[in-house]
Amino acid sequence: MSPGLRGAPAGPEVQERTILLSEPRAGMMQAFLFLVRLAGLLSLTSRFLVTSALQEGLPESVVEALLRPSHVSERLVGLQVRGSNFTLGNMPFLILSGTIHYFRVPRDYWKDSLLKLKACGFNTVTTHVPWNLHEPRRGQFHYSGNLDLIAFISLASEVDLWVILCVGPYIGSDLDLGGLPSWLLKDSHMKLRTTHKGFTAAVNRYFDDLIPKIRGFQFQEEGPIIAMQMENEYGSYNLDKRYMPYIKNALLSRGIKTMLMTADTGQGLLKGHTPTVFATLHMKSVRQKTYEHLSSAQGPGPVMMTVYTARSLDGWGTPRNTLDLHMLMESVREMLKLRFSLNFYMFHGGTNFGFMGGAAFPGHRLPMVTSYDYGALLTEDGGYTPEYLVFQEFFRPDAGVPSFQHQDHRPKDTYAPLAAGHFISLWDTLIHQDDEPVRSTGPLSMEQLSVNEGSGQSAGYILYETVITRGGVLNSDGHVKDRGQVFLDDKYIGVLDDTHQKLTLPSDHYKEFLTLRILVENQGRLASGTSMNQERKGLTGNIYLNGSPLRKFKIYSLEMQNKFIQRKLPNIWKPSFLHTVGPAFFLALLRVGSQPKDTFMSLQGWTKGVVFINGQNLGRYWNVGPQETLYVPGPWLKPGLNEIIVFEEFKSTLLIYFTNTSQLGY
Repeated sequence: MSPGLRGAPAGPEVQERTILLSEPRAGMMQAFLFLVRLAGLLSLTSRFLVTSALQEGLPESVVEALLRPSHVSERLVGLQVRGSNFTLGNMPFLILSGTIHYFRVPRDYWKDSLLKLKACGFNTVTTHVPWNLHEPRRGQFHYSGNLDLIAFISLASEVDLWVILCVGPYIGSDLDLGGLPSWLLKDSHMKLRTTHKGFTAAVNRYFDDLIPKIRGFQFQEEGPIIAMQMENEYGSYNLDKRYMPYIKNALLSRGIKTMLMTADTGQGLLKGHTPTVFATLHMKSVRQKTYEHLSSAQGPGPVMMTVYTARSLDGWGTPRNTLDLHMLMESVREMLKLRFSLNFYMFHGGTNFGFMGGAAFPGHRLPMVTSYDYGALLTEDGGYTPEYLVFQEFFRPDAGVPSFQHQDHRPKDTYAPLAAGHFISLWDTLIHQDDEPVRSTGPLSMEQLSVNEGSGQSAGYILYETVITRGGVLNSDGHVKDRGQVFLDDKYIGVLDDTHQKLTLPSDHYKEFLTLRILVENQGRLASGTSMNQERKGLTGNIYLNGSPLRKFKIYSLEMQNKFIQRKLPNIWKPSFLHTVGPAFFLALLRVGSQPKDTFMSLQGWTKGVVFINGQNLGRYWNVGPQETLYVPGPWLKPGLNEIIVFEEFKSTLLIYFTNTSQLGY
């Protein structure tokens, strides 16, 4: 997840020089073996051999891990490669970094997470910049609230941490479309992550807005940013050889002076490497040949493992991933013996609030759960894990990091169970939507809609409505992306998705016309892979009844943005009594004392949907598991009454429970 230079300051004049290729020193890296564990865990074994070429000149105690912003007064020379080591400000430096995504952690808790990162022995925080969240509509940029990147960087500097910034434009990070804006797909010819004119024009506009904001926070400008990662795992994508040089020049021409890095898996290393940019590794598919390739590409030098992870993401309907602490520590111990710099992904994973989570494709589509716990060293809500304590004890003697006293963990509250006393049928809300329905001869995907000032719809749900005169076989022909509930005159018929593409619609001999509705959920676009270019959502093509394409659609954009959820609709809320059937919105009121605390919400007995509290989208829930609770940050609550709105697709119990512990699965 990062690039850099060798042997000289990493300014533009240096980065334009060519790194001299050299033959790997004899026996420089021998027997680097990575094991593939059953759950997909890739770990370093203890059988590492390395010659003195990697260890020359390094002190017995790794004192360079202690180098922090407050210790460096001379800022002329940034992060660079000198022999087999990194130096920073001309002093030896070992990068010990952990990833925290500011957009996945409530802003009120940023400082707490950063202090815990420092207390664990890390000297650097790595974070990614999600283009899709900062520019949700074409030309409209947002850097406030939980997206205040500058405030996060400033806070990192305040607590004495260095920063590695992953600016993309593609960042992966298990986000919807890997952090690329969905409105790019409005162009039917779009080729993401290439020098396609439509893509580079959008990147240029984005960088013109982003780079001036962060330029003054570089190391050479007295700031904490010591490196920037361009793109992410491009070697695994590799559709355009001109693309990575374009991104490099886009950054340099806008005044980026810090070391640039690339980050690739073992298999994609050579394809993703860019001349004069420092190549780093993701631990996936790393083998002995990986280090030979690394040395042949940029000469002998330090190794940076920019994605060292103990686990992978959790998906709906699959068992939760677990980690092996013993293997984890063995790997880290061996890497530090070899003086690897490393970044632990994730240090604090946080939450996929709202609809930000993407999807993976391990042979089948796997939408990601709401929690981004990810086997991080802090829990989703920022609590200590056993792994955190082990890492802190390990880093103190081996990296010379002083001990820090643990702060008391934030208290949790278990509020009394609530009943959702009111509801609104989805059908009754349609006339209250902000946008008029779009009328179209055939289906239009989310991205093709004219909503959001022409940027189309990014997330949530989309409703297609048409009139038919008889029943028969409804065939999606694979065009429902991702999951569509079918209703006939408001009666639920069934679900269409990738594996269920046909339904039988009953006929009603007493009615001449029947209203057919298809409610389609976007479960998250793929976060990686070349198929991202086809990740349009909704109905992406014709849908057929008895072999004939349906026509004359009325299409409702149901993005469920905060402004709709926060609207007061007193005249159409109805007492719920025993009404438990969706699709509907259910309303409950939570009374909180003078000091709101974190809690976890349990929707036991509900089926599938989305939860909002005081207008904030907590994320998705689904009874297929593994996740069973949703994290409710205390700062999102207020003293007095708090409004909870649950959009339930199928059936509820009306009861909402709270607990002081998360339940993320079996």
